[in-house]
Amino acid sequence: MTVALDLAPAEADTDVPGLLAMSYRRLTSLCEPLSVRVTHGGRHDPLRPCLVEGQEGVEAFVDAEAARIQNRYGHTAPRHVAASRALHDYAWSVGLLMGGVWYLERRVPRIAPEDVRVDLASGAFDITPGARLACLPDDPAVALSGVLPAAQEEALRGELRQAVAAHMGPVLDAIGPYARRGSRALWGVVADDLVSGIWYLGRVLGEEATAVRAATDILPSALAPFPGGADFRRLRTADGHEHPTRTRTRTSCCLYYTIRPDEACSTCPRTGDAERLRRLGG
Repeated sequence: MTVALDLAPAEADTDVPGLLAMSYRRLTSLCEPLSVRVTHGGRHDPLRPCLVEGQEGVEAFVDAEAARIQNRYGHTAPRHVAASRALHDYAWSVGLLMGGVWYLERRVPRIAPEDVRVDLASGAFDITPGARLACLPDDPAVALSGVLPAAQEEALRGELRQAVAAHMGPVLDAIGPYARRGSRALWGVVADDLVSGIWYLGRVLGEEATAVRAATDILPSALAPFPGGADFRRLRTADGHEHPTRTRTRTSCCLYYTIRPDEACSTCPRTGDAERLRRLGG
């Protein structure tokens, strides 16, 4: 598993926002689907709403997702489906920003909901790096203002769970009525996306097994407010190779199957193991 390294010369004289800006740019360079721009804050912009600043911004966020679904798939999504899809994209992106920095650098950024804005035209996210992060005591970043040392690895994993929950709680309060889903299902989306983001990053880096172990360490089981664990299992293809997959009884669903019924996600409860094996080439 990747560990935090000594600060490079370019990092040595920076502050926490500077470190996080470099970390976020590194993630976006590695993860093509992660559409995030690092900014330095700015004035209120109705075309880039923050989801906790009022109902108007949330409604615009859902409307923009409904328009993208229509343009991309020629499908008119019910409002609760558009809200659920938009929430999934948001939770995956924010979860990967926090979980990805933890995975790569053993640092956990604190991202406030106010630090994230959504470009309604493109669906990209703007993030203003905050001034707080947690890290292990032997990380050179611990000397910087705004850094909280975590005593050991499990404490740092706890910081990641807490950081994700603190960010997503107000966001779920804002978008939950539009998604028409209960608290357990909403937190299930967050748990799924935190795990899947780390899993995806591991695949990109060619270290899927390591990422699966890391994601399982983050959510070994249900840990409030997350209603379920990572729940990986393995499927064996005809060539004898084993491939990790998620359990068929996931705590939530991204509702993509309502848009493309014949193309449900490989981890969707509606996708059987025979179809999973077919997609894996077995």
